[in-house]
Amino acid sequence: MFVLDDLLFGPFVNILDAIHTVALDELYDIEALEDERKENRLLYELGERSETEYRARKEAIEDELEVAREAHEHLRSGRVEVKR
Repeated sequence: MFVLDDLLFGPFVNILDAIHTVALDELYDIEALEDERKENRLLYELGERSETEYRARKEAIEDELEVAREAHEHLRSGRVEVKR
């Protein structure tokens, strides 16, 4: 019974797992967030962004980076939880 389940549903589970991994990589793109942080700093240094805007955006980006790093850590460890 379980062998039959593995043969029938195994490929679908593997495909869904691969799609899930790619989706999380796209959703929590650390490189893009680091680029955004650099761009924020550059705009502030060039005077195109006020200090208030700079600090608010910097804090938001750092929060997003923390979440992204945690997501990647969970993904690498295999401990992915889905919360409702």
